Amino acid sequence: MSAPETPASWAVRVSRPGGGWRVELLAADAGDELPALERALGDPGAEDWPGPFVVVVDSRLYFVVLRHGPGGLVRALISDATMQEWLLAAEVVERYGIAVDAEGAFDDDETGWPGGDLDVFADDGLPAHQLRPIVTADDLWADEMVAAIAARLGFADELAAAVNP
Repeated sequence: MSAPETPASWAVRVSRPGGGWRVELLAADAGDELPALERALGDPGAEDWPGPFVVVVDSRLYFVVLRHGPGGLVRALISDATMQEWLLAAEVVERYGIAVDAEGAFDDDETGWPGGDLDVFADDGLPAHQLRPIVTADDLWADEMVAAIAARLGFADELAAAVNP
């Protein structure tokens, strides 16, 4: 996805009904309504495993993934847990108890670090050790990171069609 045609903020729900990927645009503007994003996940266990997930890209600066885990608890990943000046980032970090090491969180380039469940895509074939290089890449914007994840998991075309109507 290239920057000129992709909105800076968006939210989608990604699922695999019947084995094929389905990406639904929830909002063309990634709002700050965390409860609405959680509701978009649906009921835990209502679909085949692994269940759907919600991805939010906020201002191309960071992204958030929400997904039901075992027992119906919501698993959360934020690509940069240091982005707490943004309302959604602050809510996600607080609600899901994501640790933020404010002193050690930055490298020499002042790049923030991911927080939360880096194994959120493990059931889809993208374990933490393979996801980490994507979410810590200094040369990628958040939407580009999500595009790389989508390409790796096999829903890049569906994602592009949803966010670039």
